[in-house]
Amino acid sequence: MTDTGADPHPYLAGLVLTGRRVVVVGGGHVAQRRVPALIASGGDVTVVSPEVTPAIEGLAGELTLVLRDFTESDLDGAWYVVAATDDPDVNARVVAAAEQRHTFCVRADDALGGTAWTPAVGHHGSLTVGVLGNREPKKSAALRDDIVTALRDGHLAASDALDRSPGVVLVGGGPGEPELVTVAARHALATADVVVADRLAPRELLHELGPHVELIDVAKLPRGRSATQEHINEVIVDRARAGKRVVRFKGGDNFVFGRGFEELLACAAADVPVTVVPGLSSAIAVPARAGIPVTHRGVAHEFTVISGHLPPGHPESLVAWDAVAGLRGTLVLLMAVDNAPAIADALLAGGRSADTPVAVIVDGTMPTERTVLTTLGSLAADLAAHRVVPPAIIVIGEVVAVARPAHYPDRGQADRGQGRG
Repeated sequence: MTDTGADPHPYLAGLVLTGRRVVVVGGGHVAQRRVPALIASGGDVTVVSPEVTPAIEGLAGELTLVLRDFTESDLDGAWYVVAATDDPDVNARVVAAAEQRHTFCVRADDALGGTAWTPAVGHHGSLTVGVLGNREPKKSAALRDDIVTALRDGHLAASDALDRSPGVVLVGGGPGEPELVTVAARHALATADVVVADRLAPRELLHELGPHVELIDVAKLPRGRSATQEHINEVIVDRARAGKRVVRFKGGDNFVFGRGFEELLACAAADVPVTVVPGLSSAIAVPARAGIPVTHRGVAHEFTVISGHLPPGHPESLVAWDAVAGLRGTLVLLMAVDNAPAIADALLAGGRSADTPVAVIVDGTMPTERTVLTTLGSLAADLAAHRVVPPAIIVIGEVVAVARPAHYPDRGQADRGQGRG
């Protein structure tokens, strides 16, 4: 690079690396950050270093590892080079060897010492955003994040960045807190002509919809008004057939007691294009947010998620409660508040101990979240005493005592599984 006495203004270009040789010299944490993106670009990546991080070693099937010191001939045939060792002298040699071969080279420890700079990169749909600050990587990354966030939230228009074709997108909105919705879910909402939402979908996101978007409420209220699944299927199919892009927006994950597959089948039967955007299931996300693991080493090697919308003994119930009672792991009950007393009785009758710890997490991830700690034997009484109403997740098992040892001082579980890895 010619020294002009002033900081250069780099010329931005998008490199097409598919099938082309890319060499990364160095196998530490800088290389660990760069290599996955180079692989994702389709480059034929070679890493040269006497030692590499475990993460890079784990990519051995997707790149070529040369476990030795660098030699200049390693760059023969390379289209792009990254000098990422912790030795400035080696990095300087890499840059010089790349210069001799007319190959652009990024020098990780000294941007001005290389012939290329790495921008802060973000993605939004089909867009790739790159920001280069003048040796100010934090500022570049912050601006990149601002741009991608604005695109994601619809505050910055990018009309051609996302798929807006007619059809149905089944979107899982996660447990309720807007920040826990996926980027893919936000992309889907940004493309919608029609949003068909239930009451457990993150409601704060609905105010971000444009005025042209038709919002259809298909809430299913406990012991109250309820849109039938058949009606929901008809709505999403009819709007899609009318040339609209329909987002079916619901809480949790589409396929975990969300009846999402019924909607997929309805679209398939009507020959309507349909895609699925999974969401964080409340069965896992809500306990996790409350600080309760559903598994824990030495305590629970399995967890079982059960819909409690039907009580034990109901002719339409598909749950073998006697078998469930014999499990030693964690039970996570969804839609079970009304039937929790009957479920507790069935578990007790099947052999579960009455002092089994139980956590009832009400309004999980929402500002009104609260957790009621109890036991299997006291569950019914405590639900009534604390006036628990849906939505709530019920977690049954020793993991509750692990998470809340002060409330269960006699369980002796808090120190389980803390031995050697």
